[in-house]
Amino acid sequence: MNQNTQNISPKGRLYIISAPSGAGKTSLVAALLARDTKIEVSVSHTTRTSRPGEENGVNYHFVTIAEFEALLAQEGFLEHAKVFDNYYGTSTQWLEQRLAIGQDVILEIDWQGAQQVRASNPEATSIFILPPSKEALKSRLQGRGQDSDEVIARRMKGAESECSHYGEYDYVVINDQFDPALDDLSTIFNALRLSTSSQAVRYKEKLAGLLSS
Repeated sequence: MNQNTQNISPKGRLYIISAPSGAGKTSLVAALLARDTKIEVSVSHTTRTSRPGEENGVNYHFVTIAEFEALLAQEGFLEHAKVFDNYYGTSTQWLEQRLAIGQDVILEIDWQGAQQVRASNPEATSIFILPPSKEALKSRLQGRGQDSDEVIARRMKGAESECSHYGEYDYVVINDQFDPALDDLSTIFNALRLSTSSQAVRYKEKLAGLLSS
Protein backbone atom coordinates (compact mmCIF):
# COMPACT_ATOMS: atom_id res chain seq x y z
CA MET A 1 0.00 0.00 0.00
CA ASN A 2 1.23 3.51 -0.78
CA GLN A 3 2.66 5.10 2.38
CA ASN A 4 0.80 8.36 1.71
CA THR A 5 -2.49 6.48 1.57
CA GLN A 6 -1.97 5.23 5.11
CA ASN A 7 -1.63 8.79 6.36
CA ILE A 8 -4.90 9.97 4.88
CA SER A 9 -7.55 10.08 7.60
CA PRO A 10 -11.17 11.18 7.48
CA LYS A 11 -12.43 13.75 9.93
CA GLY A 12 -13.09 12.23 13.32
CA ARG A 13 -16.58 10.99 14.05
CA LEU A 14 -18.58 12.34 16.98
CA TYR A 15 -20.41 9.80 19.16
CA ILE A 16 -23.00 10.46 21.83
CA ILE A 17 -23.48 7.82 24.52
CA SER A 18 -26.27 8.21 27.08
CA ALA A 19 -27.70 6.00 29.80
CA PRO A 20 -29.54 6.24 33.10
CA SER A 21 -27.33 6.25 36.18
CA GLY A 22 -26.39 2.67 37.05
CA ALA A 23 -26.80 1.21 33.55
CA GLY A 24 -23.07 0.56 33.28
CA LYS A 25 -22.16 3.24 30.75
CA THR A 26 -18.93 4.30 32.47
CA SER A 27 -17.62 0.74 32.76
CA LEU A 28 -18.52 -0.11 29.16
CA VAL A 29 -16.88 3.02 27.77
CA ALA A 30 -13.73 2.42 29.84
CA ALA A 31 -13.49 -1.14 28.49
CA LEU A 32 -14.09 0.12 24.94
CA LEU A 33 -11.24 2.63 25.27
CA ALA A 34 -8.92 -0.14 26.47
CA ARG A 35 -9.87 -2.18 23.40
CA ASP A 36 -9.91 0.61 20.79
CA THR A 37 -7.12 3.21 20.87
CA LYS A 38 -8.72 5.25 18.08
CA ILE A 39 -11.36 6.60 20.46
CA GLU A 40 -11.21 9.10 23.28
CA VAL A 41 -13.80 10.53 25.64
CA SER A 42 -14.48 14.23 25.96
CA VAL A 43 -13.70 15.46 29.46
CA SER A 44 -16.72 17.50 30.49
CA HIS A 45 -16.86 20.42 32.88
CA THR A 46 -19.01 19.88 35.96
CA THR A 47 -19.90 21.65 39.17
CA ARG A 48 -20.44 18.43 41.15
CA THR A 49 -17.87 17.30 43.68
CA SER A 50 -15.46 14.57 42.70
CA ARG A 51 -16.08 10.97 43.74
CA PRO A 52 -13.43 8.67 45.22
CA GLY A 53 -10.84 7.81 42.59
CA GLU A 54 -11.80 10.61 40.19
CA GLU A 55 -9.13 13.07 39.01
CA ASN A 56 -9.55 16.65 37.87
CA GLY A 57 -8.85 16.91 34.15
CA VAL A 58 -9.11 13.15 33.68
CA ASN A 59 -12.66 12.22 34.64
CA TYR A 60 -14.06 15.76 34.63
CA HIS A 61 -12.95 19.35 34.82
CA PHE A 62 -14.31 20.17 38.27
CA VAL A 63 -15.25 23.84 38.47
CA THR A 64 -17.32 26.12 40.67
CA ILE A 65 -20.76 27.33 39.67
CA ALA A 66 -19.31 30.81 39.08
CA GLU A 67 -16.61 29.42 36.79
CA PHE A 68 -19.13 27.34 34.86
CA GLU A 69 -21.49 30.28 34.39
CA ALA A 70 -18.61 32.46 33.16
CA LEU A 71 -17.77 29.92 30.45
CA LEU A 72 -21.44 29.64 29.60
CA ALA A 73 -21.69 33.41 29.13
CA GLN A 74 -18.77 33.18 26.69
CA GLU A 75 -20.66 30.51 24.68
CA GLY A 76 -17.86 28.09 25.39
CA PHE A 77 -20.04 24.96 25.59
CA LEU A 78 -21.33 22.82 22.74
CA GLU A 79 -23.96 21.56 25.16
CA HIS A 80 -24.75 21.95 28.81
CA ALA A 81 -27.32 20.64 31.23
CA LYS A 82 -28.28 20.62 34.87
CA VAL A 83 -28.60 17.11 36.31
CA PHE A 84 -29.38 16.43 39.97
CA ASP A 85 -28.55 20.05 40.91
CA ASN A 86 -25.17 19.99 39.14
CA TYR A 87 -24.10 21.54 35.84
CA TYR A 88 -22.33 19.62 33.05
CA GLY A 89 -20.94 20.99 29.78
CA THR A 90 -18.78 20.09 26.74
CA SER A 91 -16.08 22.48 25.50
CA THR A 92 -16.74 23.44 21.87
CA GLN A 93 -13.16 24.46 21.11
CA TRP A 94 -11.59 21.26 22.40
CA LEU A 95 -14.04 19.04 20.52
CA GLU A 96 -13.55 20.80 17.19
CA GLN A 97 -9.78 20.51 17.51
CA ARG A 98 -9.90 16.76 18.17
CA LEU A 99 -12.32 15.98 15.33
CA ALA A 100 -10.26 18.06 12.89
CA ILE A 101 -7.23 15.79 13.32
CA GLY A 102 -9.27 12.64 12.70
CA GLN A 103 -9.88 11.60 16.31
CA ASP A 104 -13.13 9.80 17.15
CA VAL A 105 -14.65 11.38 20.26
CA ILE A 106 -17.33 10.12 22.65
CA LEU A 107 -19.57 12.51 24.53
CA GLU A 108 -20.97 10.85 27.65
CA ILE A 109 -24.01 13.07 28.15
CA ASP A 110 -27.67 12.78 29.10
CA TRP A 111 -30.61 12.99 26.70
CA GLN A 112 -30.93 16.75 27.17
CA GLY A 113 -27.34 17.32 26.11
CA ALA A 114 -27.78 14.84 23.27
CA GLN A 115 -30.66 16.88 21.88
CA GLN A 116 -28.51 20.02 21.93
CA VAL A 117 -25.59 18.30 20.20
CA ARG A 118 -27.76 16.72 17.49
CA ALA A 119 -29.26 20.13 16.73
CA SER A 120 -25.84 21.58 15.87
CA ASN A 121 -24.15 18.32 14.79
CA PRO A 122 -26.78 16.19 13.01
CA GLU A 123 -24.03 13.89 11.70
CA ALA A 124 -23.23 12.69 15.24
CA THR A 125 -23.87 9.00 15.95
CA SER A 126 -25.92 8.43 19.11
CA ILE A 127 -26.03 5.30 21.30
CA PHE A 128 -28.27 4.64 24.31
CA ILE A 129 -27.33 2.03 26.90
CA LEU A 130 -30.21 0.42 28.78
CA PRO A 131 -30.23 -1.88 31.81
CA PRO A 132 -32.04 -5.22 31.38
CA SER A 133 -34.66 -4.35 34.02
CA LYS A 134 -35.58 -1.92 36.79
CA GLU A 135 -34.59 -4.55 39.34
CA ALA A 136 -31.11 -4.88 37.86
CA LEU A 137 -30.72 -1.12 37.77
CA LYS A 138 -31.67 -0.73 41.43
CA SER A 139 -29.31 -3.54 42.42
CA ARG A 140 -26.42 -1.86 40.60
CA LEU A 141 -27.11 1.49 42.25
CA GLN A 142 -27.23 -0.14 45.68
CA GLY A 143 -24.05 -2.08 44.92
CA ARG A 144 -22.07 1.12 44.50
CA GLY A 145 -22.33 1.77 48.22
CA GLN A 146 -22.02 5.52 47.57
CA ASP A 147 -25.61 6.78 47.71
CA SER A 148 -28.28 6.88 50.40
CA ASP A 149 -31.65 5.19 49.94
CA GLU A 150 -33.13 8.60 49.25
CA VAL A 151 -30.64 9.33 46.48
CA ILE A 152 -31.16 5.87 44.97
CA ALA A 153 -34.93 6.37 44.96
CA ARG A 154 -34.41 9.70 43.23
CA ARG A 155 -32.13 8.17 40.61
CA MET A 156 -34.59 5.35 39.97
CA LYS A 157 -37.36 7.86 39.35
CA GLY A 158 -35.10 9.84 37.03
CA ALA A 159 -34.14 6.65 35.17
CA GLU A 160 -37.73 6.11 34.07
CA SER A 161 -37.76 9.51 32.39
CA GLU A 162 -34.30 9.04 30.86
CA CYS A 163 -35.08 5.59 29.44
CA SER A 164 -38.14 6.96 27.67
CA HIS A 165 -35.82 8.85 25.30
CA TYR A 166 -34.04 5.79 23.91
CA GLY A 167 -36.03 6.08 20.67
CA GLU A 168 -34.24 9.33 19.83
CA TYR A 169 -30.93 7.47 19.40
CA ASP A 170 -29.42 5.68 16.41
CA TYR A 171 -28.43 2.56 18.36
CA VAL A 172 -29.47 0.83 21.58
CA VAL A 173 -27.26 -1.52 23.63
CA ILE A 174 -28.82 -3.61 26.40
CA ASN A 175 -26.29 -4.12 29.18
CA ASP A 176 -27.51 -7.41 30.60
CA GLN A 177 -24.18 -9.26 30.53
CA PHE A 178 -21.09 -7.06 30.32
CA ASP A 179 -18.99 -8.82 27.67
CA PRO A 180 -21.78 -9.22 25.08
CA ALA A 181 -22.79 -5.59 25.66
CA LEU A 182 -19.17 -4.49 25.12
CA ASP A 183 -19.03 -6.50 21.89
CA ASP A 184 -22.23 -4.83 20.69
CA LEU A 185 -20.85 -1.38 21.48
CA SER A 186 -17.55 -2.11 19.76
CA THR A 187 -19.34 -3.42 16.67
CA ILE A 188 -21.06 -0.06 16.15
CA PHE A 189 -17.72 1.78 16.03
CA ASN A 190 -16.07 -0.78 13.75
CA ALA A 191 -18.97 -0.85 11.30
CA LEU A 192 -19.10 2.92 10.91
CA ARG A 193 -15.39 3.04 10.13
CA LEU A 194 -16.13 0.74 7.19
CA SER A 195 -18.78 3.07 5.78
CA THR A 196 -18.29 4.16 2.18
CA SER A 197 -17.66 7.78 3.13
CA SER A 198 -14.95 6.87 5.66
CA GLN A 199 -13.23 4.35 3.40
CA ALA A 200 -13.33 6.74 0.42
CA VAL A 201 -11.18 9.22 2.36
CA ARG A 202 -8.92 6.70 4.10
CA TYR A 203 -8.09 4.87 0.85
CA LYS A 204 -8.46 7.73 -1.60
CA GLU A 205 -5.34 6.98 -3.63
CA LYS A 206 -5.86 3.23 -3.68
CA LEU A 207 -9.44 3.62 -4.89
CA ALA A 208 -8.33 6.10 -7.54
CA GLY A 209 -5.82 3.55 -8.78
CA LEU A 210 -8.46 0.84 -9.00
CA LEU A 211 -10.75 3.08 -11.03
CA SER A 212 -8.15 4.54 -13.38
CA SER A 213 -8.12 3.38 -16.98
